[in-house]
Amino acid sequence: MSEEKNNKEGNKEKKIVPKKPKRPEKSTFQTWIIISLVTIAAFLYFASSTPVKEISSQRFESILRKGQIKNIIIYEGRTREAHIFLNDDGLSSEEFKDKVKKEEKTLLSVRPHLKYKIVESQEQFSKLIREVNNSFPQEKQVEVSAQEAEDLNSYISIIFWVGIILLFWMWMRRMSGGMGPGGQIFNIGKSRAALFDAQSKVKITFEDVAGLEEAKEEVKEVVDFLKEPTKYTKLGGKIPKGALLVGPPGTGKTLLAKAVAGEAGVPFFTLSGSDFVEMFVGVGAARVRDLFKQAKEKAPCIIFIDEIDAVGRSRGKAGMPGSNDERENTLNSLLVEMDGFATDSGIIIMGATNRPEILDSALLRPGRFDRQITVDTPDIIGREQIFRVHLKPLTLDKDVDSKKLAAQTPGFAGAEIANVCNEAALIAARNNKESINLKHFQDAVDRVIGGLEKKNKLISPEEKEIVAYHEAGHAVAGWFLEHADPLVKVSIVPRGAAALGYAQYLPREQFLYRTEQLMDEMCMTLGGRVAEDIIFGKISTGAQSDLERITKTAYGMVTIYGMNEKVGHVSFHDSKQSDYNFTKPYSEATAQLIDEEVKKMISEAYQRTKDLLIEKKDALEKIAQKLLEKEILFQSDLEELIGKRPFAQETTYEAFMNKKIKQEAPAEESKEEKGDVSKEELADTEKK
Repeated sequence: MSEEKNNKEGNKEKKIVPKKPKRPEKSTFQTWIIISLVTIAAFLYFASSTPVKEISSQRFESILRKGQIKNIIIYEGRTREAHIFLNDDGLSSEEFKDKVKKEEKTLLSVRPHLKYKIVESQEQFSKLIREVNNSFPQEKQVEVSAQEAEDLNSYISIIFWVGIILLFWMWMRRMSGGMGPGGQIFNIGKSRAALFDAQSKVKITFEDVAGLEEAKEEVKEVVDFLKEPTKYTKLGGKIPKGALLVGPPGTGKTLLAKAVAGEAGVPFFTLSGSDFVEMFVGVGAARVRDLFKQAKEKAPCIIFIDEIDAVGRSRGKAGMPGSNDERENTLNSLLVEMDGFATDSGIIIMGATNRPEILDSALLRPGRFDRQITVDTPDIIGREQIFRVHLKPLTLDKDVDSKKLAAQTPGFAGAEIANVCNEAALIAARNNKESINLKHFQDAVDRVIGGLEKKNKLISPEEKEIVAYHEAGHAVAGWFLEHADPLVKVSIVPRGAAALGYAQYLPREQFLYRTEQLMDEMCMTLGGRVAEDIIFGKISTGAQSDLERITKTAYGMVTIYGMNEKVGHVSFHDSKQSDYNFTKPYSEATAQLIDEEVKKMISEAYQRTKDLLIEKKDALEKIAQKLLEKEILFQSDLEELIGKRPFAQETTYEAFMNKKIKQEAPAEESKEEKGDVSKEELADTEKK
């Protein structure tokens, strides 16, 4: 108790200190962006500069003879061009006073005042200059010099196109994934798998994985194969090449793979199936080859491909006839690398998927995936273990029991249980509580099942009354039907997008259902619609989800489970057939018979439910009026209103607890024989 108290005090004293944001590191990409921006700026500078005024031959001679030119620079090229710089007399003259700027330096040269394309020959131009200079004193004579031609437009074009090429190169480098020095477009076929080895070891172990005991035993053998291969090979056995984790979303497939990575002590490559898929032809197959090349260098090792259905879908169903499907090429390469002509040993493949029915049969055969490990939703014992893991870091009240929480969350996967624990902590913090109690967990379960409570949703009194009688109909029908699930809670508080009320039941942990059980479930589901019909003489749209559920159940009983006398003991369900290319394996006459039998089955269930609710109309009224008053009723409230349920059946939680007490009883008896236990302690045990 003292350790638990210290942990709680430690949790209270912990404060979240926001970390200082790290300064972004200068990367090569940013450097090239800056260079490109400077290049573009230079181009804009040259392009936007005012062009130099060009003068004619007569004008040039007039200015020259007036003594307004300081010096001339002649550029020899395809055309001889003279850059003219005026002296103080020229700049102050009326002709150029406000039209010509003083000398202006650009990035590459000094900008002249005027330009003149020389039309005279070199001898004529030289003679003109000598003649003018002889007529002026020394300080006013014109200086003439010659330089090689500079095509500034060519420089600007070169700089511009260099900038464009650099930008394109950097963009292609980023598109290829930025894979270090080899991330260019030419190395796009490199594998994107993340490698975990001794330097970057995963810290998750099998102790962090709860509720998956059978699956853990299977994958523990994979780890043992790599740690002690001689233990299995000395008798002539071969190490399995692959293990496929199959199960619904959120059951812990990826977590199990992380635990294998943490326990194995060998290099662990991990990537997603979508990492092989690329828009360029041949890239996926190249990445597969590169992945296995790296793995062979690190062997023995493990390759984990998450969501393998992205690349392992059955061939020949998606593409057009004769087309070259890139995904199929990638799958072919994967099949060859896993078990081909020149396959090396020492590499174990692990995959995970929640859609095994769409995988190619060649991928699932022994030799590629020798084992298919089912990771299913946990039972009540597994859920209790998962709750214990997620309750450790939380500050809890004494009334929180992991067994009760496990019993109230049937069908929940590990991810949903983690979400319930997190929501309970958030609800307690929102209400400024020092610890989390059982009520917070119940609210969290309601939040996960029914959605967010709509406290501000305006409902008219008439609609609220309809919802109350609808939910009361579910409650009464389930209460007085033998094979229906026991009720836990009924509420008319609006939740989620469209749910105006809901009833929560505690189903038994079972895998086989009899006909009478399914019929009672259908009657209980129809209880809401029937109650509206009896009380108001009208029906509403509130039974949409109920009707969907009973229609699916009825068609399943007739077409899948063979529970109809007229249709017979047949099943038209093909588990390997995709939902997108469904074909009916029966005639139109059989289809008509199926529809008639389904309609007849639902009509019989409706009439049976109506007879029951008419008989128990007083109970229906009591529950509906109490719901309008309190909005939420629990099982204990129903027992006070209409008495205890007439069918004494153990719930899963009660069976679980009774079994545990029976297992502990022999230990107590042995204590009594030895004299280690008093009569008072024995009496307390009997009370339990």
